[in-house]
Amino acid sequence: MYEIYWTFAARRHEAFERRVAGEPGPWTSDPILNTYKFCNVFRAADRVSQYMIRSVAYADDAGSYADRVFQIVAFRTFSNIATWEGVRAVLGGAPRLEDLTSGRFEQALDRVKASNGGLYTGAFILCANKAYGFDEKHRNHVALFKHMFGGGRLHEAVRGANSLEGIVRTLEGFPLMGPFMAYQTAVDLNYSDLLGFSEDDYTQAGPGALRGLRKAFHSLGDYTSSDAIQWMVEQQDAEFERLGLAFRGLFGRRLHAIDCQGLFCELDKYCREAVPELASNRSRIKARFTASSQKIELFFPPKWRLDLPSGSTVPPTICTAVAPQIALELDAGRSREALEPDRRYSKRGPRRERARGSDSDVTRPPMLL
Repeated sequence: MYEIYWTFAARRHEAFERRVAGEPGPWTSDPILNTYKFCNVFRAADRVSQYMIRSVAYADDAGSYADRVFQIVAFRTFSNIATWEGVRAVLGGAPRLEDLTSGRFEQALDRVKASNGGLYTGAFILCANKAYGFDEKHRNHVALFKHMFGGGRLHEAVRGANSLEGIVRTLEGFPLMGPFMAYQTAVDLNYSDLLGFSEDDYTQAGPGALRGLRKAFHSLGDYTSSDAIQWMVEQQDAEFERLGLAFRGLFGRRLHAIDCQGLFCELDKYCREAVPELASNRSRIKARFTASSQKIELFFPPKWRLDLPSGSTVPPTICTAVAPQIALELDAGRSREALEPDRRYSKRGPRRERARGSDSDVTRPPMLL
């Protein structure tokens, strides 16, 4: 399972690169990747994150520092492009704090909800209690925003923060902001030019990543889940080379903690099909892959200084063909001793859970990669 983590990363990112290069689909011979929907290896390359970076964090009409913090926090709360586009249409531009205090932002949300039938994405599990006394979730979130940017002075805390973790802790201090949502929001703020912390300064494993960690490792020893994710960041070059996997990164950018965290979540999903006999409280992948017909013009934080070819896009493509299923024995030709030279925990890292082949006590079909 530990090796599948790296194999998945290489294959999923290769599919992204081939699509950006304009190649016709399918972009991988991996039957699971061709059938089911998986996030990009780099969080910033996902469609919603791409929209957030270009049209929220670096919007031309963003306004003041405080307005920009509000916009990023509010967008991540809903994580829904249609909701944001609808609010912008009603207000005539990006929402400002004056729209929040005057009630115009809430009225815009009401109109969008009536038109679209909902406001939220299913990407995150949000606290849904009536923290501010309202029956409707979005009214509680509007009250949260008023709390954050009124007496909470969140924008001042962000401006004065000395670490990424400090921002996470500040966000966690507000109602309806769980640890993982606080972390995701802090990463979005850090994409903007409002902040400049390293994404490797802090990480927080979400529920899916915790499931993936349990599949990849026998034990974390005295490592925390965050330690293990940081360890993966440190090991990436050596592991891609050891496994003979071509991985060029995101136009020269290496995996960071937020990406390695997300990969554990995707590993959990992938293994539901690749290794279904693994114990898990989730047994299937809900979303099937359909190639988007919408063009995405790639845009990443300018401060990253990526070697991005001019005019790079994810072109609108309808994938009609599906590659044949490929079955591989992950450990073909290798003994268990070669696979697992030392199963004891050491400070070099957590104990890895690797796939076993025909020498296992359990008879299983060939591993699907």
